[in-house]
Amino acid sequence: SNRRLCSLMLDCCAVPAVMPSYKLTYFDIRGLAENARILLAAAKQPYEDVRLSLSFGTPGDFSTIQRPEFDEMKAKGLLDVSLGKVPLLEVDGVQIGQSKAIERFLASQLGMMGSSPAEGAQVDQLGETVRDIKDAYQKVRGIKDEAEKKTAMEKWFAEDLKNWINLAEKSLPAGPGPFLVGGKLSLADILFYTLLLAPGGFFDDSEGAKASFQSSPKVKAAMEAVDALPQLKEYFASRKETPF
Repeated sequence: SNRRLCSLMLDCCAVPAVMPSYKLTYFDIRGLAENARILLAAAKQPYEDVRLSLSFGTPGDFSTIQRPEFDEMKAKGLLDVSLGKVPLLEVDGVQIGQSKAIERFLASQLGMMGSSPAEGAQVDQLGETVRDIKDAYQKVRGIKDEAEKKTAMEKWFAEDLKNWINLAEKSLPAGPGPFLVGGKLSLADILFYTLLLAPGGFFDDSEGAKASFQSSPKVKAAMEAVDALPQLKEYFASRKETPF
């Protein structure tokens, strides 16, 4: 029939889906864009990695910070979407700000938010657990008295962090492993990995962080599985060394 012929013609002439074009703008440091870069590396997704220069007149003194490209972009209104801050993600010309929004968007685009809406919520839940852990740690870091802070920091790595990871372990959905949700790599794995095991990760005490999940077999299996990914090994081997 004519209808079937039209359908066949449309099928054969269909324009193939164009892969989105990603452009990530941030300073030339790990900072708030590194989770997004690691997500892109894990997905083997090409992107434009725009790194704005960042230097100090006096090393470590943030009052002497120099960031000319950032200042120019901000003055021109090019960062208005992201509240005058970076990171900023552009996808086919559409701009997205806020590092956590960028991470969740990339994860959804790159197939790393589970295989169903429920799994997506479980991935998101684990991301919120990571946020809770970081918030708890920042309270320890914020203690003013040096002796009290030293004691609290020792307790954090000896007990508190392990307790948090054990709680996270108990919260995990049933699944085949080794990854945390649904048996495949997700944003949850990347967030726990950059918290606990990734080179240049969240904690200065990398050994303390690594010790925290040794008694949590599911988390341990996921961390080791992420750490073994060849594309991430390649990314870290070629990544520029930056102070933070």
